Amino acid sequence: MRKKTTTFDYVNHALLIGIALMMIIPFYSVIIQSFATPKVVASQPIYLVPSTLDFSAYKQIFEGKQVWDSIGISIFVTLFGTFVNMVATMGGAYALTKKHLPGKGLIVALVVFSMLFHGGLIPTYLTVKSLGLINDVFSMILPVAINTYYMIIMMSFFRTIPDSLEEAAKIDGANDMRILVQIVLPISMPMIAAIALFYAVDRWNEWWNAMLYIRDSSKYPLQLYVRELLTDIGRITNSDMALSDITEKRNLYPQGVKMAIVTVTTLPIIFVYPWLQKYFGSGVMIGSLKE
Repeated sequence: MRKKTTTFDYVNHALLIGIALMMIIPFYSVIIQSFATPKVVASQPIYLVPSTLDFSAYKQIFEGKQVWDSIGISIFVTLFGTFVNMVATMGGAYALTKKHLPGKGLIVALVVFSMLFHGGLIPTYLTVKSLGLINDVFSMILPVAINTYYMIIMMSFFRTIPDSLEEAAKIDGANDMRILVQIVLPISMPMIAAIALFYAVDRWNEWWNAMLYIRDSSKYPLQLYVRELLTDIGRITNSDMALSDITEKRNLYPQGVKMAIVTVTTLPIIFVYPWLQKYFGSGVMIGSLKE
């Protein structure tokens, strides 16, 4: 029999719709403003419905060679960096779940210690410099190869896998590497997908390490490039030059350029999420499992 709709159902649905609108409307406003022009904004102070679609802001972002170099750098850092992150994190987490690992307690204690205390910016910079990674793309990958929190989540999940599976594989002659690749990882896909998405977002949004270690602007990732672009726009906006002359000459709305930058840097991750959604729901709950 069909369940009767109650007042609670109506209230619950209305509340969920309201929360969804709170999430959607700000992003909708960002996209709409990215197509704005100075004349449209002057005539419509509250800009909710687009009367025209002007791509001048996007042309401003994508003109020139540097932006395409930055996109290529960001794609490489995201793909290869996430691969390095996952290999290092899965290997470390799996090894630290083995009871026969010598010094396991001390290693785990040091891992937890690193979550609470950091060496500091200057020692980290000197370490990166001593490794010859200054002005190298790998300075955005190797110093952040492992996120300790994500590794602990993986350790918690690996401990829930029955020991009988590994024991049966060892009886058949499988070593630890084969057990990890052919048994543990296939049954850990929800966890792997969730952690990989977190790592991919971190690598795509990378700008801090790039600002510290990259000197050549041709090696800037997209996030650092748009940061420099936003800084330039801010200087124009706050300068003594007539802003109306600048905006009319290029038909640019400074706030619209900023919103276009937000859209460009956000959409790639939004497009990736649906492919991992079926794993993400169960994967994000892994950290709540008790040992």
